[in-house]
Amino acid sequence: MQSFTFYSPTEIVFGRGAQEQTAQKVKKYGGTRVFLLYGGGSVRKSGLLGEVEKTLADAGIEFRSLGGVQPNPRLAFAEEAAKEASRFGADFILGVGGGSVLDTAKAVAHGVANSDVPLWSFWTREAPLEKTLPVGAVLTISAAGSETSDSAVLTNEAAGQKRGLSTNLNRPRFAIMNPELTFTLPPYQIGCGIVDIMMHTLDRYFTPTRGNALTDEWAEALLRVVVENGTRALEDPHDYDAMSELMWCGSLSHNGLTGLGAKMDFAVHQLGHELSAKFDVAHGASLSTVWGDWAREVCGEHPERFTRYAKNVWGAASAEEGIEATVRYFRSIAMPTCFTELGIGVQTEETVADLARRCCWDDKRTIGSFKVLGREEIARIYTAANR
Repeated sequence: MQSFTFYSPTEIVFGRGAQEQTAQKVKKYGGTRVFLLYGGGSVRKSGLLGEVEKTLADAGIEFRSLGGVQPNPRLAFAEEAAKEASRFGADFILGVGGGSVLDTAKAVAHGVANSDVPLWSFWTREAPLEKTLPVGAVLTISAAGSETSDSAVLTNEAAGQKRGLSTNLNRPRFAIMNPELTFTLPPYQIGCGIVDIMMHTLDRYFTPTRGNALTDEWAEALLRVVVENGTRALEDPHDYDAMSELMWCGSLSHNGLTGLGAKMDFAVHQLGHELSAKFDVAHGASLSTVWGDWAREVCGEHPERFTRYAKNVWGAASAEEGIEATVRYFRSIAMPTCFTELGIGVQTEETVADLARRCCWDDKRTIGSFKVLGREEIARIYTAANR
């Protein structure tokens, strides 16, 4: 186990009716003028948005609501929302939705607190992020883990880039987590969420670090729970127990716990980000598309790690069987495992080469730590998935 600092300060309010405590938690963390962000019309149609707004109004908290957050959250929207929040005089940002809404809320918080700095410069590391506004989360999708994580992703459509930013300033002050709020999700969104939860742990589990016994056990247990309850949730989205397990796994998978004391990999996320940036596909679907071919590319580097994964997560005998069991599971929950299944079709060699070029930032970086991948290895993975 490597040395580490673990910081996970988000207060969790979990269970039926948790959203009723929203205003109480906003007040606890100093909010008096709340800028509320949400996505499409589903939270309004379901009555959740009105319920949250009423808790704020009844508590005497000024607020303004803004909808329109899209999947693969957009930089341009976050910039305009930050300007509107500044004009409103917001001192607290509240996201009501899934990972895209919460990542946007984090970006807006940074934009309001640093109105003189171009927002994208934080994601490109050209400017250090040193201050922000407090953020709260009312979660409606079990997937990204943004409600407890230190990360936020933005897509710069003008530049065709999707980037992640990790900083403890991204940690929400509180997360409202009622599994019943996920009951109306369509199967595709549930499936994408399952993959995202699994990948946040898999991208930590496949590490060159050894001798990390407790963290490895946590990771394997979480993966087994997700696999079992993911199947149950798709069979019956109103299964409270299954949906609650997924929701809690989503938070724990991305708050740092399942990779504590180990070097992270996250190559699969980087590979998936380029697919999302170029083709605007769902994040979880982009990850399942490339995972199997990434695993086959890197397995020979530390085959014993894949063998352990196969045995402890899938009850399989070999590394290869563990990889195939994972790919079969993705297909069983209707998640893509190649470009054609993703819906983008077989791409030209030029497009595949461009994806690899973008992923390595024109050879300015490598990705991964389990096996370090440069442009050549990245291109092989995309080529293998291009079927």
